[in-house]
Amino acid sequence: MPTPVPRARQPRPQPRSAVVDLAQAREVRRLRDYQARCRAVDEVNRKALSRLFQSGHIFTRQGARLGRDLLLAQQHILRVSDLLARIDELPGASAASDAAALYEEAQSLLARTTELAARCGLVLARGR
Repeated sequence: MPTPVPRARQPRPQPRSAVVDLAQAREVRRLRDYQARCRAVDEVNRKALSRLFQSGHIFTRQGARLGRDLLLAQQHILRVSDLLARIDELPGASAASDAAALYEEAQSLLARTTELAARCGLVLARGR
């Protein structure tokens, strides 16, 4: 019986590591975070407007003012959504400088919208 000849082991191909651009990954994450925050603020705004109607406070002077403020907040949210879409479409080279201004505007609009929805929540809580 012939002795088996040992086979030479073929080297396993090393898995290739993908090179990740961390700056780009941070920008993608930042954009996703802003989009999620925009959706959350939109949901809070819609609930506040709904509660304003359901409670009947919309028919008072203060409720009508709050309703207008919440509609303004809804316009802010739409503007933020538009800004985020513009940021997503920016070309790679000029994205950093242009995106900073757009993010700053989006941040201020989201802060104002959150403030308006919180004010509505306070008025509705006092009215109960």
